[in-house]
Amino acid sequence: MERTTETEITFAHPFVLSSLMVPLEAGTYRLVIDEEAIEGLSFSAFRRTNTQLEIPAIATRVGTRQRLRVSPQELEAAQAKDASANDQPR
Repeated sequence: MERTTETEITFAHPFVLSSLMVPLEAGTYRLVIDEEAIEGLSFSAFRRTNTQLEIPAIATRVGTRQRLRVSPQELEAAQAKDASANDQPR
């Protein structure tokens, strides 16, 4: 059994992912996570099989969108860096 979950994540500042040569703009992005069931357990559990970030940001008006496969760890690091930038004095 497989399932797909779509959520949104927001970046307050431009951010960089290793799979892109240019930074992505600040904004809200759609995150698509695919998971598969782990069989043989006495409870329901799922394992992440794919994580994709839809680019550009949701508010950007474009004719085409694409999904970029991303590492969950790299995405979490980008979110942490974005959050810590909010804590910096100006």
